[in-house]
Amino acid sequence: MNLVYNEQVKLYARKSTWIMFVILAVIILGIAILGKTVGDLGNEEYGEDWRQQLEQENAELTEGMDEEQIAYDQVVKENNYYLENDIKPQNYDVWQSVIDNSMLSALLSLFTIIVAAGIVAHEFRWGTIKLLLIRPVSRTKILFSKYVSVLLFALTSLVFLLLFSWLTGAVFFGVNGINPTLVLNSGDGFVQVSALHEITRSYGFSLVNLVMMSALAFMISSIFRNSGLAIGFAIFLMMAGSSIMGFFLQYDWAKFILFANTNLDQYYRGTPLIEGMTLPFSVMVLLVYYLVFLVLSWVFFTKRDVAGH
Repeated sequence: MNLVYNEQVKLYARKSTWIMFVILAVIILGIAILGKTVGDLGNEEYGEDWRQQLEQENAELTEGMDEEQIAYDQVVKENNYYLENDIKPQNYDVWQSVIDNSMLSALLSLFTIIVAAGIVAHEFRWGTIKLLLIRPVSRTKILFSKYVSVLLFALTSLVFLLLFSWLTGAVFFGVNGINPTLVLNSGDGFVQVSALHEITRSYGFSLVNLVMMSALAFMISSIFRNSGLAIGFAIFLMMAGSSIMGFFLQYDWAKFILFANTNLDQYYRGTPLIEGMTLPFSVMVLLVYYLVFLVLSWVFFTKRDVAGH
């Protein structure tokens, strides 16, 4: 616990850590301001005549459009779903704002990679690794404390994203109930879900991706002594993940690639990236990669000779 506390102190003593949270807060605030002013989010009001409002909106959207264009217009499809199922649309509020902001978890992955890829490599760069290793604790405990610190940062940043999104959304868009029912596009059509269920699902899957990316970056940090190289290589892998998948997508063994399985949302919103993939399969693949990353981190860190560093 003392080692973990020491790592947390070192992490939050850096200005770069607080800059990450400031950047995230500015982006959340900027999205809310733009949505309220330019995008008119939260400005629509559905009263007792909501059916007439939706029908008029459909008429305006489909005017001058051919049948093929109408078939692909998601707004018209969503309006028809409300009309066919006799559901009054919910005004855009804090809950939908929080759900929309879950996309910012990709930015959190970048921040977590920067922290994870440097947390071990920085010790070699700054020459402080010897100060750690002369303590009467094993290298395994030192490494474990660093990894726990990375996980705590990932969890803290995700909670910050959730809470600041809720606070900003409540101020700009208001709160329509404690747990309203929302209509969302599932890929195969529209479905009704509770707001809390959707938030738990989207942010939970984001946490899975954060954990996997942090484990990958942590392994790279344990292998390389150069923090810049470790951070750069880890960010490159994250950014190039989709390109790598696009290149190997034609092969059957592509489903075993890490980046094909990190997005568990593909089983709930859309179709699996590769035919035959299932949620249990992806979970097993992620567990194997996770164990491999941690074992390699432990092997390189515990066996490395630092006497001549």
